[in-house]
Amino acid sequence: MTTPTLTTPTLRSRLTLVYGTLFFVAGLTLLGVTYVLFNQQLEQKTVSIIVRGGGPGSLDTDTGSLDGDKAMNWMKQQQSLLRGAATTSLLTQGAIALVVVGGAASGVGWLVAGRVLTPLRQVTETARRIAAAPVAERGLHERIALNGPADEVKELADTFDTMVERLDHSFDGQRRFVANASHELRTPLTLNRALVELAMHRRTASADVKQLGESLLEINARHERLISGLLLLARAEHEIGDRSPVDLADVVSHVVAQATAEATESKITLHEAAGPAPTSGDALLLERLVHNLVENGIRHNIDDGTGWVRAVSRIAYDGRVEVEVSNTGPAVPPYEIPTLFKPFRRLGPERVVTAKSAGLGLSIVRSIALAHGGEVSARPREGGGLIVTATLPSQSPAHH
Repeated sequence: MTTPTLTTPTLRSRLTLVYGTLFFVAGLTLLGVTYVLFNQQLEQKTVSIIVRGGGPGSLDTDTGSLDGDKAMNWMKQQQSLLRGAATTSLLTQGAIALVVVGGAASGVGWLVAGRVLTPLRQVTETARRIAAAPVAERGLHERIALNGPADEVKELADTFDTMVERLDHSFDGQRRFVANASHELRTPLTLNRALVELAMHRRTASADVKQLGESLLEINARHERLISGLLLLARAEHEIGDRSPVDLADVVSHVVAQATAEATESKITLHEAAGPAPTSGDALLLERLVHNLVENGIRHNIDDGTGWVRAVSRIAYDGRVEVEVSNTGPAVPPYEIPTLFKPFRRLGPERVVTAKSAGLGLSIVRSIALAHGGEVSARPREGGGLIVTATLPSQSPAHH
């Protein structure tokens, strides 16, 4: 959402400029019409001169009166002086009055425009808060609820509220469906695993039955991971309400220690650079965030024994904290990176039923980061692999 800058006048300023310009144009028009009518009145005015005695061009010294052509010239001079003085007075005082009243009108127009646009500002501020919400669930609960006459602005606000309400119901329904479906699917999968294990461990079980059982257990385990990922994704979509202090350095060290066995089995070397990175949130979800990043780096790597994964925690230059996980691996096209954060998106041979990954790892990372008021970004590493960075708000040690 864009905000007005110094080079872009606000709507209130433009309305005030329109009000002031219209007033000045109307005032100048009125002043011009008054000037024209005033001149017409002066030209139509007749002056009666009483000529007393004497010949043409003579002056009666006793009475000081003029006669003939001199009287007419004197009358024209007086008329010219009167017109000049009246015109100057009209234009000068009229211009001063126009400027004063025009300035007052512009000020009144500014106040009126501000009052008229107050409901629109309320709509804009509400929309900005919803857009800035770290997760949709919290932001979509907010409404404008504009009070006022049933005009165009009220209609706009009510329409916006209706749209947000429908989106809120849609998001809630989707999350409930995922959570309920995941819970309902867990029970039969647990039962299936128990039955398969029971059949495999019978004394009379043949080698073919045991091999089939191992395949079924592998598929069953993948489905369990998928359902667990869906539950975690549904949980991470909600904003974290109960926060506690967490140092991501401890989380990185713990996750790297846990992932050492899998990395060794995959012939991947783990590197750790756990610097202080204090934040606040749900410790289990933050552990899952780092775990998914490290696990993703191990599983999507090279298998010639030279692969590595590096996990780093630190304080970023802007004061926030970061967890960065980089790894060797196949080259990833830049245009593929945005799709990696979408659910069930995998690259290359991972798009198969028996794949170890459920395609939710980075989606869960992104959801957890957003729920904590942070963000996740990724970029290709030169030579192959990825560099994924999760950025979260910081918490000073004084808050611990």
